[in-house]
Amino acid sequence: MVRIADVIKLDKKLVLASSSARRKKLLEMLGFEFEVISPDIDEQQISNEIYDFSLKVIEVAKAKALKVSQLINYESIILSADTIVVLDGMVLTKPVDEYEAKIMLKKLSNRTHLVFTGLALLHTPSFTYKTCFRRTEVSFRQIEEQEIDAYILSGSPLDKAGAYGIQDDFGAVFVKSVNGCFYNIVGLPIEAFYSSLKQFINELENKR
Repeated sequence: MVRIADVIKLDKKLVLASSSARRKKLLEMLGFEFEVISPDIDEQQISNEIYDFSLKVIEVAKAKALKVSQLINYESIILSADTIVVLDGMVLTKPVDEYEAKIMLKKLSNRTHLVFTGLALLHTPSFTYKTCFRRTEVSFRQIEEQEIDAYILSGSPLDKAGAYGIQDDFGAVFVKSVNGCFYNIVGLPIEAFYSSLKQFINELENKR
């Protein structure tokens, strides 16, 4: 069976600079073989003074890729990503505890919020890079307190920006509509990654 990874013909090692199980699963779905190296950076320190949400996620994604590039000594393309949830101009990060998760989900109930994901592709050893971002509008239905409590008991909201994952059973039934890339909400906009990787490979070939 031919996979997307077979079509793109990547001849360099692909490294995923992320600890996200969701991003890993999406890359596997496309048929890519890759190494996973989790970057250790202070995302808040990088993004706190950046007020443009698209630039915020791009800069954090770039920082993740650069951090991982320091840990490898072979030719590669490093893929990194950063996702944020924005409601009323405020960024909803990963909740620190169940109480904060409940507050976030109550705020999202019956409202429309935005999800931004920035991607960075970094080639080593040349340190050439390519970035892009995607923006998606997500509308929640009115969610009941018992539904929020049940979702929090699952533990799933605690490792997700905005305290929900659309791929979860609860997350899926909370979402009323999506305007934009669905996979952007999961954390890896697949079309953006595929298109950017194709262009990046061509750019690297043309520089030879």
